[in-house]
Amino acid sequence: MAVQKVKKAFFCQSCGFESPKWMGKCPSCGEWNTLVEEIVSKPADASFSKAPERKGLPKKLVDISGETGERMDSCDGELNRVLGGGIVPGSVILLGGEPGIGKSTLLLQTALRLADKKVLYISGEESETQIKLRADRMDDVNPDCLVLAENSLETILNVLDQVEPDLVIIDSIQTLHYSLVESSPGSISQVRECAAKLIRYAKETGTPVILVGHINKEGNIAGPKVLEHMTDVVLQFEGDRHHLFRILRAAKNRYGSTSEIGIYEMKGNGLAGVLNPSSVLLGETEFPLSGTAIGTAMEGMRPFLIEVQSLVSSAVYGTPQRSANGFDNRRLNMLLAVLEKRCGFHLGTKDVFLNITGGLRIEDPAIDLAVVCAVLSSNEDVALNRRYAFTGEIGLTGEIRPVNRMELRISEAQKLGFEKIFIPSFSKKSLQGFTADIEIIGIGKIEDLFRNLLS
Repeated sequence: MAVQKVKKAFFCQSCGFESPKWMGKCPSCGEWNTLVEEIVSKPADASFSKAPERKGLPKKLVDISGETGERMDSCDGELNRVLGGGIVPGSVILLGGEPGIGKSTLLLQTALRLADKKVLYISGEESETQIKLRADRMDDVNPDCLVLAENSLETILNVLDQVEPDLVIIDSIQTLHYSLVESSPGSISQVRECAAKLIRYAKETGTPVILVGHINKEGNIAGPKVLEHMTDVVLQFEGDRHHLFRILRAAKNRYGSTSEIGIYEMKGNGLAGVLNPSSVLLGETEFPLSGTAIGTAMEGMRPFLIEVQSLVSSAVYGTPQRSANGFDNRRLNMLLAVLEKRCGFHLGTKDVFLNITGGLRIEDPAIDLAVVCAVLSSNEDVALNRRYAFTGEIGLTGEIRPVNRMELRISEAQKLGFEKIFIPSFSKKSLQGFTADIEIIGIGKIEDLFRNLLS
């Protein structure tokens, strides 16, 4: 009997590119030293197996039902918001995030909240005892929640056929091992084959499957990029694990919008959804402080107000420091250059430190106006009114550029009891017919803003 020849190939650990020989630089993603050798083998009789019977005939598009079935309520308002209303039957969801950010906690408490569903929680990283200890810290109890600590994909598929759960959670896809692929768990081949088997199970049985994925040093989900294309929903769990708040956002969603986000607060008994993030992110002080300003930001379709803190001091060393936490450092340098060129503030010899409270990272350009106000307040050592809010993008010429969804930003500031909100003058002209119980002040140039604040 002829011995089957072992086939070997080189796979890029960053993007999944396959090459018959080793190369120093991946031609697909351009990364260096990412190609590793893996053994790719198939059963001896695989080439002689019969082709599967083709089932089904093409249908007319008008005859196909557009209903995806009733969504499963996850009993988590923030998760339902991001998913577009709940978990779709037969969908495959990929959840990624940094180690210790709370991925396992989020999924375990979701499994415990589904009291009327049979949930199978499969862990390849923790034992049943570890999962039990973590579940005891949570308030929810699901008597039909099943736990399995297993790495073998064949064993997992057999258990799924026997149990027939309503929801399957795999923590994580990088720990599974398929015996027909002779490479270690977490490799490109293993991740791709294990994911393909689980996706096929989800589509054939209509059972939703949630996969946890590790991330690499760049912050992307580890494994082949095709893994994200194979799944229906890709979720990213973000935030600083040393702070309380986490953001859940959808990078891909075949059943809903990718513009919604969920905000969580880490507590001793698990993750709690934040229904009103503005009231939580705004600090309350009994006395006025210089160097702080309140800005409005949009995360997806959700507006919230956030406190921006700044500290401007004389440079101790020769080169002034520019440091930003939660804000793009290059954009901070640009705003400081605009202040010096257009407004005459000499900040070239001073250290400037900026902090976005709550441990969040804001990329909305509408926060620019609050940033420069916080820098001005610290530089002049003048406290701004805590009942003033600022929103607007600052251009290189010093003009205040309009931003999107201005009505939502104003309504959020009004709801929290703010007295004034400074917005771009062009946006104020477009608010025809919009009424609000808050004074709206239009600003055209950055010089006009300082004239209003200091008058």
